[in-house]
Amino acid sequence: MRLLLIEGSARAAKALRLGLAAEGFHTEWAPDGHSGLRRALRGDHDVIVLDVQLAGLDGREVCSGIRAAGRTTPILIFTAKDGEHDITEGLESGADDYLVKSSSFRILLARLRALLRRGSRPSPTEWQLGDLRVDPVSMTAWRSGTEIELTAKEFRLLACLTRHAERVVPKPEIIRQIWDKGSACQANTLEAHISALRRKIDRPFQRSSIVTVRGAGYKFVIGRHPSPTPAPAPAPRT
Repeated sequence: MRLLLIEGSARAAKALRLGLAAEGFHTEWAPDGHSGLRRALRGDHDVIVLDVQLAGLDGREVCSGIRAAGRTTPILIFTAKDGEHDITEGLESGADDYLVKSSSFRILLARLRALLRRGSRPSPTEWQLGDLRVDPVSMTAWRSGTEIELTAKEFRLLACLTRHAERVVPKPEIIRQIWDKGSACQANTLEAHISALRRKIDRPFQRSSIVTVRGAGYKFVIGRHPSPTPAPAPAPRT
């Protein structure tokens, strides 16, 4: 059983890896949020154990990033934070279960085995929205068969919007998923990236897929074409 452990404490990670190895788990360790997200997206794990308090990206941001990329690997948040608000935020970020670190190792094992029995839905290697195709593994997108060159942030922004196609994604949620914690991303920075994305995936193909919903956020609409420009009125006869 392949387990990804994303844990900020080297001491805690060592103890967990020893215990999990004795129970038949092959455990890969990531010490911070950035490396954890990269390994979760590139690896093929049966289950992920995720701490909340991580350097770089916190656990909720990592979890949101995994789900935004289309990965459905079961995720157990395992953390010292036990407040009701913490648990709610953790589960709403996409985690399947939440366990505080004061729980015994036997309870952790039982929760992990329950998640493994439940399994995950097959993760799509790619998804199709009209003439747009998105591959979260290779971080590549095509429109009308043409490959589109995107930066890492542009792709993550596209994946975030297309995973929630036809639904408004609030600006704060997009910023939380795409930008590092503490990067102080402002609304105008998001707007600049949206504009850049539109120039690459919409305008060359006469589409207007990314819609601004004023006061709320953005929405990806499948198969939307720009409104035709009305023909000029004929000049009056003299």
